[in-house]
Amino acid sequence: MRSNSRRNRHRKPEVVLRDGKPAAVILEIEEYREMLEQLEQVEDLKALEALRRRPLKFRRLEDFLEERASRV
Repeated sequence: MRSNSRRNRHRKPEVVLRDGKPAAVILEIEEYREMLEQLEQVEDLKALEALRRRPLKFRRLEDFLEERASRV
């Protein structure tokens, strides 16, 4: 059986039509994984931006340690 990896390496995504309209896309698994990774990075950046918009709250170290000791 012949390997298709060489032939598929530069394969373009294929659009699947349903009733003449785009319904799905077939693409290489590596390209799909890269897209997922990029999406995760975008989500992480959005979460970081949201955290940076919140005001910082500082406490004295003694207060933090006292509160933590009371929970243990």
